[in-house]
Amino acid sequence: MNLPISKKQIIAITTIILFGVVLGVFILSIDPSTPEGGEQGEESQVEAKAPPHPESEGSAPAEEGKIALTDEQIKETGISIQTAGAAHIKSVVILPGEVRFNEDKTSHVVPRLAGVVESVSANLGQQVKKDQVLAVIASTVLSEQRSELLSAQKRLELARTTFAREKHLWEAKISAEQDYLQAQQSMQEAEIAVHNAQQKLIALGASPAVSASGGALNRYEIRAPFDGVVVEKHIAQGEAVKEDASIFTLSDLSSVWAEIIVSAKDLNVVRVGKKVTIKATALDSTASGTVSYVGALMGEQTRTAKARVTLANPQMAWRPGLFITVELVAKEIEVPIAVSSDAIQTINDKPTIFIRIPGGFVAQPVTTGLSDGKVTEIIAGLMPDTEYAVNGSFVIKSEQGKAGASHED
Repeated sequence: MNLPISKKQIIAITTIILFGVVLGVFILSIDPSTPEGGEQGEESQVEAKAPPHPESEGSAPAEEGKIALTDEQIKETGISIQTAGAAHIKSVVILPGEVRFNEDKTSHVVPRLAGVVESVSANLGQQVKKDQVLAVIASTVLSEQRSELLSAQKRLELARTTFAREKHLWEAKISAEQDYLQAQQSMQEAEIAVHNAQQKLIALGASPAVSASGGALNRYEIRAPFDGVVVEKHIAQGEAVKEDASIFTLSDLSSVWAEIIVSAKDLNVVRVGKKVTIKATALDSTASGTVSYVGALMGEQTRTAKARVTLANPQMAWRPGLFITVELVAKEIEVPIAVSSDAIQTINDKPTIFIRIPGGFVAQPVTTGLSDGKVTEIIAGLMPDTEYAVNGSFVIKSEQGKAGASHED
């Protein structure tokens, strides 16, 4: 018996058949090797694809950032490998300074007598010995002083002769004792006058040994007070000079002062007795010394204080006026992880180390701490005993840049 089928029934039957076909295709598309708990598998896949955090300590470097270099390439490029580990780091403060004359061994030579220059035997920059004649001047004041000495010497000779005669007469009971005592007093006064005239000449730096027939009484020789170098000269032949004019500046350069400029923030580091290392900025010269003086006042203009170190200068290498740098150790500390400062490169404005991995290197951003210029503390980003590139790390950096550029292309 045939029953009529309505249009609505035909649409429903067609929908059921299509749904069955789609369901069958979906069931056939499922991978039978997929384990139960598909959601956990998807999570593990996501975690496996997630790259390690670059700043986590001891994180494994990502293979996708690997700079591939063979052992032969590493050897050819001169890249050296070291291992991160503990180190003793000294925090160093570097201060500017200048070499100056040792003022304790520097003298401004003055004539002490006015006169006219007859001759100058010392030249600028000349090494002179103690008591060497530097210049000769003619002085009327000196002539008067020497004349006074000669007169006193003549009076003394007469007084001694008179005393000898009066003593003989008194002993022979020919003259009175009063005449003898008066002659003795006159002789003693003459001796005092001679001694006084001699001391005046010595105070002026002139020789007290003069005679009426020997040499010019006005000749005044200016002599070096000690061994040294003529660093300034303000005298010429025929020139009239005053008694207080600085005609020569003499300095003993066997020792000099290293004057240090100390800012306010570094005053707690620079102390008397502190060991320092001094380096010349223009020369390859280095010396060690001890701070001997720290100024108690700050400059009104510069707001800095001055400190100094006395340097031995036997070879005259440390010349006054030479600019220097002074290194002082501010802090010493033991750190658990440190690397060579040459190994640190800057990538994306961050300090980075290239870690050694099988087949090459990988860039690892790090956080740095104290540094003494040779060794740098690593606060985060690196584990102990990690191998890293030192010399030639810039080569790895350039290789990384090439690789990045090829990826962009």
